[in-house]
Amino acid sequence: MTTPRPTDEQQAIIDASQSGADLVIEAGAGTGKTSTLRLVATTHPRLRGLYVAYNKAIAADAKRSFPTSVTCATAHSLAFRAVGRRFAHRLNGPRMPARETAKALGITRPLAIPHVGLLAPQQAARLVMETITRFCHSDGALVEPWHVPKPPGLDDPASTAVLREAVVPLARRAWADLSDPDGRLRFTHDCYLKLWQLSDPHLPADYVLLDEAQDANPVVAAIIDRQAHAQRILVGDRCQAIYGWRGAIDAMSRFDADHRLCLSQSFRFGPAIAAEANKWLQLLDAPLHLLGFDKITSTVGPVACPDAVLCRTNAEAVRQLLVAADTGRKAALVGGGSEIRRLAEAAISLRAGAGTDHPELFAFRTWGEEQEYVEQDASGSDLKVFVQLIDTYGPEVVIDIVDRLSPEEAAETVVSTAHKAKGREWPIVRIAGDFPEPRRSHNGQPAQVPRADAMLAYVAVTRARQVLDPEGLAWVEGWL
Repeated sequence: MTTPRPTDEQQAIIDASQSGADLVIEAGAGTGKTSTLRLVATTHPRLRGLYVAYNKAIAADAKRSFPTSVTCATAHSLAFRAVGRRFAHRLNGPRMPARETAKALGITRPLAIPHVGLLAPQQAARLVMETITRFCHSDGALVEPWHVPKPPGLDDPASTAVLREAVVPLARRAWADLSDPDGRLRFTHDCYLKLWQLSDPHLPADYVLLDEAQDANPVVAAIIDRQAHAQRILVGDRCQAIYGWRGAIDAMSRFDADHRLCLSQSFRFGPAIAAEANKWLQLLDAPLHLLGFDKITSTVGPVACPDAVLCRTNAEAVRQLLVAADTGRKAALVGGGSEIRRLAEAAISLRAGAGTDHPELFAFRTWGEEQEYVEQDASGSDLKVFVQLIDTYGPEVVIDIVDRLSPEEAAETVVSTAHKAKGREWPIVRIAGDFPEPRRSHNGQPAQVPRADAMLAYVAVTRARQVLDPEGLAWVEGWL
């Protein structure tokens, strides 16, 4: 198989890598960032390389195509090998409601906070676990007051200081439990990643390639930053940094690189779709604009039967599956629906007050307890969308939708959230209508499209190769 001749941008990156300099590469959607890293790796056959991928699927693909001199892995898999094995028995444990967490931490009395009043033990426990989450996403060595989230409405600095002073020792107690293989609190994959970062690991590589660097959280960024013995090459698209809510930071901007280069020639779509993407890059003040591939004929406009429908929310995804079913089209859901089905079955049991043996939900006796948990407990945020789905459509309808799903390879329409579509592409894509236009300012003049919304829109419109129906984002024209 003949290797394609590198573009001028790719050749500039290959040349810069030869010097051993640290690089940051801004790579737009579809510009071949992973293939560029592979080209870099082939020019270093005698050096040990480490390619750090964002998820398991990307790592597996890279392992099949990168030279054998390069180890391809996720940060979590590296951390599991080094630290996580000792905690494997604690992973995927049952949910622990705040009242049980309070008991485990020995919080038996309310905390008195000025201008707030008494903080019940379970409220304190929720704050403690939110603090731990923030600590695990940070590069801090110890749980500090700034890790403690400020509850909405608490604007008094003195009260905030008292609250944090009360929570920090409890959070340190929680972290001591999570650092113990025999601890009781719910242990997550982010816990062993944090433990690995605190061990100050030395990566056995002459050069490290960090893919999707825009999605790195401070933990991963700190690990890469400490590998001063190795050449470090960070590549990503800052305009696809859609995981800030999970603690991701702009590691690309913060990294002290010797050279900053870019990839702007997209090989995924033609000029028409590139022009649509550039509208969002303009709103984002991006350092580059995409060039469409002139050998691909792309169009932008309405489509009746898209290959994929991209939604902002899971609730809209379920609605799109209903639409597909009504029109007789075979539909698939990115990520599958088996877990949604099991959760829906558990919801039926909880609604009947019979409890459930579902490992995620068996701590709850009724559906009301589950609803309260996702509304009041930050650790239940990943279940909140599921609860909303059940409350909107009913568990029986959700089960029926899931049972009628097709595998992706047999589907006529694939439905996905924009978040789950990241890294994917389809020939014909329609944008669903649940991407709301921002409100105008009081005088009717444009305010600003929130950066997170613009980045998610950019991800969505760059999933199409041939035809893009941007109906759900047509309002962008009024903001340019």
